[in-house]
Amino acid sequence: ARLHRRVEHRYLDEVADDLDDAVARVVTAKDERRALSVGVVGNAAEVFPELLRRGVPIDVVTDQTSAHDPLSYLPEGIGLEEWQGYAERKPEEFTDRARASMARHVEAMVGFLDAGAEVFDYGNSIRDEARQGGYERAFAFPGFVPAYIRPLFCEGKGPFRWAALSGDPKDIAATDRAVLDLFPDDDRLHRWMRGAQERIAFQGLPARICWLGYGERDRAGLAFNDLVASGAVSAPIVIGRDHLDAGSVASPYRETEAMADGSDAIADWPLLNALVSASSGADWVSIHHGGGVGIGRSIHAGQVSLADGTALAAQKLERVLTNDPGMGVLRHVDAGYDRADEVAAQRGVRVPMRGS
Repeated sequence: ARLHRRVEHRYLDEVADDLDDAVARVVTAKDERRALSVGVVGNAAEVFPELLRRGVPIDVVTDQTSAHDPLSYLPEGIGLEEWQGYAERKPEEFTDRARASMARHVEAMVGFLDAGAEVFDYGNSIRDEARQGGYERAFAFPGFVPAYIRPLFCEGKGPFRWAALSGDPKDIAATDRAVLDLFPDDDRLHRWMRGAQERIAFQGLPARICWLGYGERDRAGLAFNDLVASGAVSAPIVIGRDHLDAGSVASPYRETEAMADGSDAIADWPLLNALVSASSGADWVSIHHGGGVGIGRSIHAGQVSLADGTALAAQKLERVLTNDPGMGVLRHVDAGYDRADEVAAQRGVRVPMRGS
């Protein structure tokens, strides 16, 4: 049912009958250099080792299985209908079996790594659970932030999202045009926005997300406020972001994994971020735990601001959407990243700890 819902919402292209069917479809598409996503029902702890055993030509491997709580991970050999009752009756035994399965799951991912694939953890704590399940090479592959994202964080760049409170998709179309007009030379942004327009179905209020950095988010927020003020959109736009962001997180298994100065678990930054967002005028500020890795393993701060077309909203949006990503630049300057130093100098970010 979940796979078919993904197809309906255009997040997935096709559903295969079984693993043989899925492999045949994707290998054919790969040979034809044709983009295709195929879903198949299975237990990752069984599917990953089987794909490795078969030698399926796989270039990139990641995983987003819910693994931060072993009771939410289905071990091998347990039926779906047994899951809840077994976990409730024998939680310690279930946890041991889940971690053993996670160890096999991650061992297969390392097998793909050894075979030459690009392998990364999406940030669900499965490596640490696999380590506790007895697999010593669980951290042989990195999380996605140190592998790919940290240079963007040094620019204060992260997920910028907004929703049309009118419920009218035409309002999102208007904001899409505004973003594309604001940043005409950002090819990656344009490619993403076009792809989102073509492929992503709205769920609930129509919304959009893209990645913008320091010096960009405030410009987008002010443009949205102008759209509301002029009547180009029919109702206010609410602007927020993902909990994944440059300077609002302490999450040593995800966003702050392998920080250059070893500050992976220092929680001052999200708390400072929340204080800065509140004092800058955000409409909604939150401090929360979890963020995909489990309660107690991370602290995040979030903010949401309203573009209602008023002069007051413009003042608040400019402050919040400058200072929020600015905390990301400061976070990475403080941790010793040269790219963050460059961005601070180029874009005029004042660095209080350096007196500049």
